[in-house]
Amino acid sequence: MEILVYRDMQPNVAESGKIMEFGSIEREIHINASPQVVFAVVSSPEHLSEWWADEVELESAPGAVGELAWNGKTGTREMVVPFTVVEAEPPRLFSFRWVYPEGEAADATNSLLVTFELVPSGAGTVLRLTETGFREKGWEIAVLEDQYKEHCMGWDFYIPRLGEYAVKLGSLQ
Repeated sequence: MEILVYRDMQPNVAESGKIMEFGSIEREIHINASPQVVFAVVSSPEHLSEWWADEVELESAPGAVGELAWNGKTGTREMVVPFTVVEAEPPRLFSFRWVYPEGEAADATNSLLVTFELVPSGAGTVLRLTETGFREKGWEIAVLEDQYKEHCMGWDFYIPRLGEYAVKLGSLQ
């Protein structure tokens, strides 16, 4: 089984001569697995830790607060990020807010919103990822640019891993 399509939904701004707005990141991938499998892969701690963060503490219910952690080379937690579930509508939609100050509730002014939309496509699923809220965070332009580029590179690394893992998981069921 293979992943059919992965694409960056945004034009190459550097080549087009347009000014980059840093408003949202959009990615799309076709995965040869059912929406139910893909939903589990994007919303369950045991699956998220297979393709994304090293440690995931989360309940897949709107309003639930958890955390994502990435370990350093020594195996100790190097980066911990709070995570709040916004929507969980199996098997079509999962969204969460992250990258907000510890101890604060996530909202539209202090966090980024990630949405996974799942659309049945033949025997598989089209997953559309959108991440928004970069400008709303109020970062200085240099920080905004760095964060936007870092998240673009991150999703370009992790979304194919998500697809590969979902195909593998789907083939086991």
